[in-house]
Amino acid sequence: MHLILNLADLLIPLFRGSSEICDKLDKVSEWDWAILRDPDIWKSHGKDVADATPHLPGSFDRPPRNPAEKINSGYKAWEFLLYLFGLGPGLLYGLLPTRYWMNFCKLCAGIRLLYQHKITQKQLQTMHVLLIQFTVEFEILYVRRNPSRLHYMRQCIHNLRHAALEVQRIGPGITSSQWTMERCIGDLTGEIHQDSNPYANLSERCIKRAQINALKAAIPELDADRDKESRLPRGAVNLGDNYALLRKRD
Repeated sequence: MHLILNLADLLIPLFRGSSEICDKLDKVSEWDWAILRDPDIWKSHGKDVADATPHLPGSFDRPPRNPAEKINSGYKAWEFLLYLFGLGPGLLYGLLPTRYWMNFCKLCAGIRLLYQHKITQKQLQTMHVLLIQFTVEFEILYVRRNPSRLHYMRQCIHNLRHAALEVQRIGPGITSSQWTMERCIGDLTGEIHQDSNPYANLSERCIKRAQINALKAAIPELDADRDKESRLPRGAVNLGDNYALLRKRD
């Protein structure tokens, strides 16, 4: 999760030609990769991102908003993930010069493999090669042995070299990322209703949830939702092969 945010925090300013990331000894005018520097191109690109929403599956939860309008208004990590690594290769095709686009696609392909729930040994090897190639080429393409660009080689770029090895050690990235923890934190803080003593209130909420989870684990019959996913709505007919016919509704 934080890897995605850190990569976005590096790549988007580079593509936009942001002066915030440009060293005083460097010149944005020499950045041939800054294809979103033009305000009109940035606005058009942002509109393309927003226009892609109807074509995204509903299971994607939060579609990325127009980055030209909302990127500084609480843009979520999930939005950055879908925007850069889902839509990015298609929307940046023809904008980024070919060598930068191909380098970016290697990153996207590696991240997509990393986020799979199941990764084969062959896919793991492919991911490792792609991410290693990306990091090596990134330094060649963007840093170019220029000391004033050394800060582009952030820890998030280096971490990509270890991604495949970590998958081999602890499993796919999606199962060990912080998405679940952040969601849990959001759920628990949303239950706080005692502003005068919020931390004590939060502790009690956590204890109560842990006790309920322990009871459900010990006595599964107490969990009313345990078979929820396998149950069909009232009036529905199971057609088999994971299909169901739902009753008509007004």
